[in-house]
Amino acid sequence: MNEALRIVVVVPDLAIEDQTDDYAVSQAERSRSLRIGLLENGFNLVASLPADVFLAERIAQLQPDLIIVDAESEARDALEHVVMATREARRPIVMFTNDDDTSHVRDAVAAGVSAYIVAGLSSARIRPILDVALARFQHEQALRQELAATKSELQDRKVIDRAKGLLMQRQGLSEQAAFEKMRKTAMDKNLKLADVAQRMLDVMDLLG
Repeated sequence: MNEALRIVVVVPDLAIEDQTDDYAVSQAERSRSLRIGLLENGFNLVASLPADVFLAERIAQLQPDLIIVDAESEARDALEHVVMATREARRPIVMFTNDDDTSHVRDAVAAGVSAYIVAGLSSARIRPILDVALARFQHEQALRQELAATKSELQDRKVIDRAKGLLMQRQGLSEQAAFEKMRKTAMDKNLKLADVAQRMLDVMDLLG
């Protein structure tokens, strides 16, 4: 549910030193509108953070479910900080910007941005945008986990085959007999077959 979704907004420095600076004023108002839109849509806005060297530490402390990057000309720098901050614990990232220079959209997506939204700050658009970004992130995470599981399975199979081959060679066992011996050891010791195979390889390497 949206009420449980903890969101951190990463914003540029919006301190307005000159009230006659129309661009700075519009930027500050735009950022304020984004935060208001999040609250109006029932999201839990836990913090607004600057994109600085302390961002990773702050995100680690807050443990948000989703990160929004509110950026304009600082988009690339802000995104770099966010990607570094989420390297160890991936989270969905949504970038809102009014900058119509989309030359770095591909880089942003490759870096882990789940949604890149240009001029999309109307309150009515925020909920579907974040819902789609979260769904896309979850789908990509599932694919990554599936790929990692497949790689792990292939690696385990290689280890088992190698250990089985050494048993066949050193003890004159058939392939089936070597496999059954390894499987029985795994069952007796309550270990995974791949773990037994790796331990056998480690011992055989030590014994030469």
